[in-house]
Amino acid sequence: MTREECAALDAADPLAGFRREFALPEGVVYLDGNSLGALPAGTPERVRRVVEQEWGRELIRSWNDAGWFEQPYRLGRRIAPLVGAEPDEVVVCDTTSVNLFKVLAAALRLRPGRRTVLGDGAAFPTDLYIAEGVTGLVEGARSVLVAPEELDRHLDGEVAAVVLSHVDYRTGELLDLPGITARVRAAGALMIWDVCHSVGALPVELGAGGADFAVGCTYKYLNGGPGSPAFLYVARRHQAAAAQPLSGWFGHARPFAFEPGYDARAGIGRFLTSSPSLLGQAALEASLDVWERADLGAVRAKSLALTDPFVALVEGLDGIEVATPREHARRGSQIALRHADGYPVVQALIARGVIGDFRAPDLMRFGFTPLYLTYTDVWDAARHLAGVLESGEWRQERFGRRGEVT
Repeated sequence: MTREECAALDAADPLAGFRREFALPEGVVYLDGNSLGALPAGTPERVRRVVEQEWGRELIRSWNDAGWFEQPYRLGRRIAPLVGAEPDEVVVCDTTSVNLFKVLAAALRLRPGRRTVLGDGAAFPTDLYIAEGVTGLVEGARSVLVAPEELDRHLDGEVAAVVLSHVDYRTGELLDLPGITARVRAAGALMIWDVCHSVGALPVELGAGGADFAVGCTYKYLNGGPGSPAFLYVARRHQAAAAQPLSGWFGHARPFAFEPGYDARAGIGRFLTSSPSLLGQAALEASLDVWERADLGAVRAKSLALTDPFVALVEGLDGIEVATPREHARRGSQIALRHADGYPVVQALIARGVIGDFRAPDLMRFGFTPLYLTYTDVWDAARHLAGVLESGEWRQERFGRRGEVT
């Protein structure tokens, strides 16, 4: 593929107009939207309005007049179509870690007598740490780590729940959500999905796939901003019986009755705990204004059309091994490349204006965000990677110095 061919694809791209809706720096090819999404152009004004008008002028009246109190539900209804859920099955609140704690604890309570939680040892560490923490609070419970391909032989009568990432944060491998969920549920266990690396990157079908619970963040492909609030999904069939342990006042059926005893709210609201972060939710609201106009099928098609040529352009480069599956059905929206000196190579790329990231021990990650990435961006990024490797500039001492965040 030539750069001219990429330019022709950009000219015919049905999603091309979305690029103008993001504040992208000049001279930068941003391939890290799988870690932190770019700033939507409408976000500063939306946050300014909340700060200056709703908070600054209306003050506490905004809990009613501006709908602050209902915001977790309202945002949940807007995210629901992005994950294939019903409007009353998603709520926006807290962080991914806190939400995983809540749904995992609820799952254990729904399966009394079962004390094993299965997870993937290569999953994002917070999932492993939370599973370890939750099982540590339940007598006789344990967290067991297995590879997804070995899951079936561990599904016995002791397993209460399984926690897996829909897309592997390291390699970008996409798991078979409906197939795995069906096998887990057939064994009598509950299925919890972490969709942090798939929501906004491809169609996610939690309802049709039979998922019991799910958690996800909004600061990656959804562009909610650093530290933006997370969301959780609870299938409607579980909402009446599911009980989560962080029984804060926001999940109470009558929070302003100020009763001494806890009476859980009906429905998805029982998974709320405390007052929402309104500034973070305002930024997310601005991003969802964009996402409500995006066709997820077109997003997925462009994602694959961007990643295919990138792989073709880089797979023959010196020292490079493609770690992401080639099959479309097994690929998320990122490409991971192995290189023995991946960290300084990524830093040298960043110095050239091509931003990716690194995950130990040897993975260079490049996220492809179809709403604002172009085909010429892909071509330029591949050529810069070739230039970094061929010139050896990555060997400069400055590129080997590691920061706190890689």
